[in-house]
Amino acid sequence: MEPELVVTDIRDGYRVLMLNRPDRLNSFTAAMHKALMAALIAAEADTSCRAIILTGAGRGFCAGQDLSDGVYTPGETPDLSATIETYYNPLIRKLRSLPMPVISAVNGVAAGAGANVAFAGDIVIAGRSAKFVQSFAKLGLVPDAGGTWILPRLIGVARARAIALLAEPVAAEQAEAWGMIWKAIDDAELMTEAHRLAAHFATQPTAGLALMKRAFDLSETNSLDQQLDLERDLQGDAGRLPDYSEGVTAFMEKRAPRFVGRQ
Repeated sequence: MEPELVVTDIRDGYRVLMLNRPDRLNSFTAAMHKALMAALIAAEADTSCRAIILTGAGRGFCAGQDLSDGVYTPGETPDLSATIETYYNPLIRKLRSLPMPVISAVNGVAAGAGANVAFAGDIVIAGRSAKFVQSFAKLGLVPDAGGTWILPRLIGVARARAIALLAEPVAAEQAEAWGMIWKAIDDAELMTEAHRLAAHFATQPTAGLALMKRAFDLSETNSLDQQLDLERDLQGDAGRLPDYSEGVTAFMEKRAPRFVGRQ
């Protein structure tokens, strides 16, 4: 029997989604794209799922696109835009719009689109041996999967242009120092920390956190006036959620809140 391309581990209040092509450094094929999207849709449909950990099997997170998966045939001119439109763009949009925090736990190499998929998470942590590589220049290609959008916002235009044009790897500790990721962690502790974060989010006001995610995403293109109006509207929405009442009541009663999470 063929192994699952994406392994789902359902925990109490969250799910772990593991890319599972370790022999190919979890590089993407059309089949793995479909499996990951199906796993994300299933997690979103499960109202008891209040966080997701995305990680890779074996010694790497994801090496990007598997070039042997029909995207290139010698002597033919490929339409790479079709692959992006069919698979990568929907994946990034789904990751960014999920109504729960997504934790990218990067083990080993994250290259090309694999790096940018990791950056689509809300919190990115990486083992100290991990490396992030915008490898597109080695093939004469343009960073995709949101790379040209997210990288300048994370580390500034100068660094984003340099690492893309040079295709030089960025070690996890350097990525942390630049603000590319949240934290670099000892390899042996990576998944322990990922589970700690997910277990924390499994007890938090998930619907409110989803509104927060939306606010940060829209802030990238909004003017200050537009963002102030958005904050006003989203705060109104948050105040009508049961978790706000529970949070205030718990504070007044000096006890831990018991948040409903997703509505």
